[in-house]
Amino acid sequence: MRLIFLLFALLASPLRADVGAIAETARASFAQMPMVREVDQIAGNCGADDTVNPVAAYCTTSNEILLARDSADSPEATYVVAHLFGHAVQVRHGVADFALSQIRARRSEEQMLRGLVERQVDCIAGFLLQRAGVPQPDLTTWYDVDPLEGPHWGRNPLARGPVVNVPVAERNAWLAIGYGGDLSACAPGEFGSDLLVAALRS
Repeated sequence: MRLIFLLFALLASPLRADVGAIAETARASFAQMPMVREVDQIAGNCGADDTVNPVAAYCTTSNEILLARDSADSPEATYVVAHLFGHAVQVRHGVADFALSQIRARRSEEQMLRGLVERQVDCIAGFLLQRAGVPQPDLTTWYDVDPLEGPHWGRNPLARGPVVNVPVAERNAWLAIGYGGDLSACAPGEFGSDLLVAALRS
């Protein structure tokens, strides 16, 4: 009965149905994907505080995406959740480990490297949105500044998650590349797509 209630809640509106479609598509496309759990607020979960993205965040410790209940019906939630699944693909299939090794070895280039990570994540998000049949969003109509500059993914405590700024136009461009449906194109700079393509189920 509880499962039926949760499914009904998730599909209570078209936008929340989009979030459900993204989650289902991610799990069909890649192994070890997180579940989406609605919470009253992000702060207070997985070591998150008020600096963590208030819409949604990916807790790698528990492998779950936390979605704020009062944001679940917003158009922006579909993008943020897709983005977080992009991080999950990287974390669960070796890309994040490679990126971290590069960041540790090249501390002076950390912001550039983290920017490449974020661009690839947005590309994966676009790929998932396209596969889920969710219309391609234009981030430049929603945001003037980077909506994901603050912590939005990482181990517990989330408040210590990575912080990097990516121009909205750049995020939008990589989202569009992924929406083209070719995962192999999600290869910004030195971060190739081989591990992503190898992890893709079909």
